[in-house]
Amino acid sequence: MNNLTALSISIACLAGLATFLAVGPLGGIFFIWAATIAWAAFFFLGATQEALKNTIVCGIFGVFMAWLAAIQITNIPSTAILGFPLWAAVTVTCSVLVMCLAANIPALATIPASVLGYSSTFAYLLQTPGKLTKDILLSVSLDNPLIVISISIVVGTYFGLWSGQLSAKLTK
Repeated sequence: MNNLTALSISIACLAGLATFLAVGPLGGIFFIWAATIAWAAFFFLGATQEALKNTIVCGIFGVFMAWLAAIQITNIPSTAILGFPLWAAVTVTCSVLVMCLAANIPALATIPASVLGYSSTFAYLLQTPGKLTKDILLSVSLDNPLIVISISIVVGTYFGLWSGQLSAKLTK
């Protein structure tokens, strides 16, 4: 079997399994969209052990930076001078600057993976009603994006690894 066919079959089969888990037994714990973003990042970064490490470490770092920004955003009063939207934008600007400058630390140098984790966190917070609250952000629960998006990134990255491994077996 050629490489493209083998990879297509392995990704399709594992995508079916990931979907089953996301809408079934792991629903609310494992988000397929966050997982497939990490899965794609793993391949984009080279589908190596280094890509596995960088996708997970930097992806979770991005989640952490977004989580910190979200906590700060919940502290902005709606009556803030210059308005809530401007202060929210300043908060995001500062957190993204710190996240990108952290790339000077070798373990955090894969900025695209950090950005994907950051974006996934805000996607969850802004598209899921009731999640952008201090109570949720500071909870030790599966509603907290620091926990649930990080889980999805780790699982999704491993699905990338497994699809590559299955593909290699199918080409033999």
